[in-house]
Amino acid sequence: MIEIENVSRDFGSVRAVDNVSFSVQKGEIVGLLGPNGAGKTTTMRMITGFLDPSSGLIKIDGQDISADPKSSKAKIGYMPESAPLYGEMMVDDYLRYVASVQAADADVKVPHLAKVCGLTEVMHKNIGDLSRGYRQRVGLAHSLINDPEILILDEPTSGLDPNQIIEVRNLIKEIGKTRTVIISTHILSEVEMLCDRVVIISRGKIAADSPTAELHARYGHKASLRIQVSGCPLSALTKALKGIPGVSNVSSTENETNLTAALVSISGDDDIRPAVFSLVKDNGWILYEMALQRNSLEDVFRTLTTGEAS
Repeated sequence: MIEIENVSRDFGSVRAVDNVSFSVQKGEIVGLLGPNGAGKTTTMRMITGFLDPSSGLIKIDGQDISADPKSSKAKIGYMPESAPLYGEMMVDDYLRYVASVQAADADVKVPHLAKVCGLTEVMHKNIGDLSRGYRQRVGLAHSLINDPEILILDEPTSGLDPNQIIEVRNLIKEIGKTRTVIISTHILSEVEMLCDRVVIISRGKIAADSPTAELHARYGHKASLRIQVSGCPLSALTKALKGIPGVSNVSSTENETNLTAALVSISGDDDIRPAVFSLVKDNGWILYEMALQRNSLEDVFRTLTTGEAS
């Protein structure tokens, strides 16, 4: 549905996007991630046709977007982070205005989208009087007016409270059942809940492109083990733990009163818990806690975008 081939974008002497290639198939929900300034928004603006690439090719449904921009853009709905809405207009009037601009049948589209986006109760309120959550819903309804096959959402839950976030996520899930969706967000838990696949951009380049579960398997295999014991000083515990195969590092961590606590970094895939249990038992110490912590998507993101483990 979307093909991006060796795309770059320069702003003067600054290269914001550098030789990026990836594709999104029909029916996929893809998360586009990256730190601030990584090139996410520039990439999305090129996909929508708002910006032209300096080099490379972007295809929408097999067609070069530059060859026929009008028909390509007609297949895309785009909601920027801060949707440009007219606050003095009523929701109903605004959506009917958007429908008229896009030559859509307002009498059919507006009532349908009011129901789909949960706007029925606020249709006769001014947009400026709505909560941020409802304004996001209006922006989403705007992006769906032309019934696009592709939906591109930039930070769709930014600034929402927890209840609003859940509502908008559920709405995106429902909409995503029949459309191709690209979501740019800084909320990594949102990616895990919504997205089939993750594309991570760092310094204008693709750092990773994998199904969400596979991303964990490929980059999130490292783990740590938190333990708390009594009956030994930290120095003795650290020395003993470092003798276990698969332990790459041992550091102190917060602990309960009168207990010795350590965080054990594991370099391989082996389960070291039996060896740790035996070590504690053989030394006559008392084990109070042993908790395995797998790397989260946040840890994977940090590793791929900074080269540092969190």
